[in-house]
Amino acid sequence: MTRLIIWRHGQTEWNVENRMQGHTDVALDAVGHAQAAAAAATLAAMRPDVIVASDLRRTADTAAPLSAVTGLPAHLDPRIRERSFGQWQGMLVADVATTYPAEFERWRHGETVAGCDVEEIDDFAKRVSEGVLDAVAMADDGTVVVVTHGGSAKQALGGLLGWPPSVTRQVIGLSNCHWTELRHSAQRGWLLQAHNVGRTVD
Repeated sequence: MTRLIIWRHGQTEWNVENRMQGHTDVALDAVGHAQAAAAAATLAAMRPDVIVASDLRRTADTAAPLSAVTGLPAHLDPRIRERSFGQWQGMLVADVATTYPAEFERWRHGETVAGCDVEEIDDFAKRVSEGVLDAVAMADDGTVVVVTHGGSAKQALGGLLGWPPSVTRQVIGLSNCHWTELRHSAQRGWLLQAHNVGRTVD
């Protein structure tokens, strides 16, 4: 049975400020590095066979302590990046809501965002799902850790479980450096084992 851990990156300064990160290459802050180190000890005990991370610094640096403990390389895959937020990247969420009210409401409800260069949700979900499934294929009946982003993690979860967008939107997003665990069996397909699991680091 394959075990898949979908792990969100550690905290960044932009997370604290509630800024739209998207494809902007923001680094972990001190708390984020501490979170990654703490989580690595727990995840290493699960004996991962493969580690795959988004190619952005905040995910690659989150994966680094787990790679160091396990001796496994972190394979980088840009397909599991966060959604691109186009003109919104770097803006405070509150400022996006006031500057682009109609577009923001469509985004918040999971609808198509016309303009602002925001990546369409269907395109986003497709590329993330393809990246995660290719990561899973790297370990036959093993344990795969995919280090990604909040939005990407949610889309991967919904896609694997076959949820419609209306259900996926209702699932709480992962906290920084927390993860979702799924299992796959030939008889039942993907099964949700645990969600938003992790260690709190101040």
